[in-house]
Amino acid sequence: MKALTCASLVALATVTSTTTETGPLALDRIPAPIRAAIAAPDRPDADKALDAGREPAQWLAFFGAAPGMNVADLYAGGGYTTELLARIVGPKGKVYSQLPPLPPDFAQIEQAWMERLKKPALANTVPVHVALDGDFLPAPPGSLDLVLIHLNYHDVVLRGLDRDKLNATVFHALKPGGVYGVVDHSAKPGAGQAGLELHRIDESQLIAEVEKAGFELDGASSALRHPDDDRSWSTSPRTAGEKRGTSDRFVLRFKKP
Repeated sequence: MKALTCASLVALATVTSTTTETGPLALDRIPAPIRAAIAAPDRPDADKALDAGREPAQWLAFFGAAPGMNVADLYAGGGYTTELLARIVGPKGKVYSQLPPLPPDFAQIEQAWMERLKKPALANTVPVHVALDGDFLPAPPGSLDLVLIHLNYHDVVLRGLDRDKLNATVFHALKPGGVYGVVDHSAKPGAGQAGLELHRIDESQLIAEVEKAGFELDGASSALRHPDDDRSWSTSPRTAGEKRGTSDRFVLRFKKP
């Protein structure tokens, strides 16, 4: 487990005041369907190259992803998380993969997502190619077990989208007891717009916004904490370079009462 510095302890104070924070999960505590999905021989090599930095087993297990679930992946990017979810929930489950129409200079991401959805492993996946301020969750009300947004909530804020509507829509789609899981790059406390421009977000801001929709913060994991990250550099894949995968990230599990 990574040692925690004073800076990291300050970052964790937000969650530890209201809920128990857990450390990284041992391998024997990662459910077999999650381990099998990550180890699948036909996963793209490009995805596997990201695994060491993203540590998907940790947050997928922490959020409780399991076979047969109905789930959603918001702001799916190229579909890294969508594919893992599709493999985990299996043929008895369903994945709603949401990606907003992207500007022309991000066309390669949009194309990668569309191509990925053609794979047999994603036959249980419903593409939702609409903006987050539209009808982005076509699932029946109260039908979802889990909704994830992985490393992109900060982009929603940066683009000035309506998070009240976003979080209310997620709340409405989840079953009672359903999980809203958020992973994102941490900004310095109180960083505001300066943090967003580094593709990071103040953890306390995110918690406040999600709780406003009626969610309860149910747990937090330190599995992706990087105490040596001074949070002064941009996490954008276009600029992070060799630092990609080394940012300090929070993992928050919210539940619908």
